[in-house]
Amino acid sequence: MSALPDGKKLVRSPSGLRMVPENGAFHSPFSLNEPQWVPDKECARCMQCDTKFDFIRRKHHCRRCGRCFCDKCCSKKVALARMCFVDPVRQCAQCSLASQKEMEFYDKQLKVLLGGGSFVATLGTSEKSETMMCRLSNNHRYLFMDGESHFEVELSRISSMQILTDGSSPGGLTSRASGMLLHYKPMGAQDAQQLKVEAADDRKAAALWLAAMHKAAKLLYEARDQ
Repeated sequence: MSALPDGKKLVRSPSGLRMVPENGAFHSPFSLNEPQWVPDKECARCMQCDTKFDFIRRKHHCRRCGRCFCDKCCSKKVALARMCFVDPVRQCAQCSLASQKEMEFYDKQLKVLLGGGSFVATLGTSEKSETMMCRLSNNHRYLFMDGESHFEVELSRISSMQILTDGSSPGGLTSRASGMLLHYKPMGAQDAQQLKVEAADDRKAAALWLAAMHKAAKLLYEARDQ
């Protein structure tokens, strides 16, 4: 085990090498915990094709779901960013497909969220709005809102998220995202707070940021349900 200056450490688990935060409390809210492997003694057959294991047909565990498969049904090695693996790891067909889809978020949409977008923000039921830059923090744990004032929303404290649209687009195309409505409970607060953000000048850039945030919300809720 080795510590790195950026607050992360390299650890070896049964599934492979992982780069995780030094303090476990500061893991990304999108991350998934490693699953418990199905014990070898409870798995006499492949859990996909029902092939019986023997000296030739070896057992392999999917690193994402922990189930037991033969080599044919668990042969793909795919990047698994949500579990912080350094290298691609063995996954079953269903899990590898899910991981491949998520890589688009890590490769493209996460960069959009970190870059931020310009929005008109309204906090609570206030009639006062402020143009602010909204971006995801580098550790993926907070939404930073910067304008004349500054405040932060911790993603783990968001209870609901609704993407607002600008109605029908010309030609019957899918309506474009124009804003977002969040409900969250600040640290130490008794009641939930509401935050509404609406696209400022560059509506196209705002729509891209909101689309990425919508994907982030799906990963966030999936992680909570694990």
